[in-house]
Amino acid sequence: MSAGEEPGADTVARAEEAKKRANEFFKNEKYPQAIELYSKAIELHPANAVYHANRSISHLRLENYGYALADASKAIEADKTYLKAYYRRAAAYMSLGKYKLALKDYEGVFKARPNDKDAKLKYTECKKITQQMAFQKAISVEETKKSVALSIDVESMVVDDKYEGPRLPPTGVTIEFMVKLMDTYKRQGTLHRRFAFQMLLDILKFFSSQPSLVDVPIPEGSKFTVCGDIHGQFYDLMNIFALNGLPSADNPYLFNGDFVDRGSFSVECIFVLFGFKLLFPNSFFMSRGNHESENMNKMYGFEGEVKAKYSANMCELFTEVYNWLPLAHCLAGRVLVMHGGLFSRDDVTLADIRATERNKQPPEEGIMCELLWSDPQPMLGRSPSKRGVGCQFGPDVTQRFLEGNGLDYVIRSHEVKDNGYEVTHDGKCITVFSAPNYCDTMGNKGAFITLVGGQMVPNYTTYEAVAHPNVKPMAYANSLLSLFG
Repeated sequence: MSAGEEPGADTVARAEEAKKRANEFFKNEKYPQAIELYSKAIELHPANAVYHANRSISHLRLENYGYALADASKAIEADKTYLKAYYRRAAAYMSLGKYKLALKDYEGVFKARPNDKDAKLKYTECKKITQQMAFQKAISVEETKKSVALSIDVESMVVDDKYEGPRLPPTGVTIEFMVKLMDTYKRQGTLHRRFAFQMLLDILKFFSSQPSLVDVPIPEGSKFTVCGDIHGQFYDLMNIFALNGLPSADNPYLFNGDFVDRGSFSVECIFVLFGFKLLFPNSFFMSRGNHESENMNKMYGFEGEVKAKYSANMCELFTEVYNWLPLAHCLAGRVLVMHGGLFSRDDVTLADIRATERNKQPPEEGIMCELLWSDPQPMLGRSPSKRGVGCQFGPDVTQRFLEGNGLDYVIRSHEVKDNGYEVTHDGKCITVFSAPNYCDTMGNKGAFITLVGGQMVPNYTTYEAVAHPNVKPMAYANSLLSLFG
């Protein structure tokens, strides 16, 4: 049925029944099933704004910001007086870092309903946050040439005798330090800020000396492990090490981005990962994810968590460090690993990735953006991204890229999968996601991939979530996210 036609009573009833069932799935946080049923309702009654707005928030929960934005706009087209649709669109804009456009939607609702307390609250809160961000941006422009790292004086940070946590030796990270750090974090202790800052300064120095594409040799017969998103789920990270062994020169790992945000133990995760990188620089690897960025950290909890556990200037230092994280790794010259996916052009080479300037916030297009944001699709060709950033690429795109660069397959992360991994594109594109029961709601397994040098055949280990202290995901998220509902 076209959007202009009014459906009959029987069709409307079937659409409402689909919406009712979708609402139940949504309530139980089964968002893909909800989307499927909202889509059925839309097919039956495309002019109903509620169906589009409901599907929009379902896409928001799955981080499909591009689809959420499109659905919210369709809802507004269908009914310009439907306030929830403006809220949904504003939420999608905020998730994409388009704060001024979000504010415009909140302002429109507030002007239409000046006596509506909820509309006033959302508009006021969004205006406050956007003004704060504009102020911070103005300051950062003025101080573009200044590195936060240069202003950190570690020597002036006194460690009290009563401090019982791990102490970083003057010579750097040791295995004894790492074991004590993990034990301290398991007991919900903290690392003294002197040692935390020192680790960040050391890791900044290391990453800034690395290329954008890191070549990783894997000797014949030796094991290598690839992990996907961790998202601040520290106790699940500890479970990976329990299942697969601690990182070492003989037990190398690659963690493929999105170490932080959403989970409320992001600080613990990142310092453990950075610690192992400092301890085993040639056998422990980290790729940048789309959540290792300032916009994402402001919205999804990492900035709030760092400020709660440490300080604002540490947030700025983390931003500097994240800007230097490598964008991709090539394993044994045969497997390319990146967080997001492939490109909107067919002519991108490994040399192009190596030459990509990465010391910045992710742009909205180009090689760096697509490495961090893109997703595979089952159909041939390319499509606009469901996330509103990057692109979606089909099996033919993957095949041409692999042939053009002499590679066997790609490994990427970036998407929740029920079993913790998914093999697509005739085995040439593998997704691995290592945060089980993502956000304490999704019910998915986590997974990691092990490879053996010479064979390079992926083997999958899956696992369930483990218990963690009663700190909810998103505990440190931006206050505006609470207005998205």
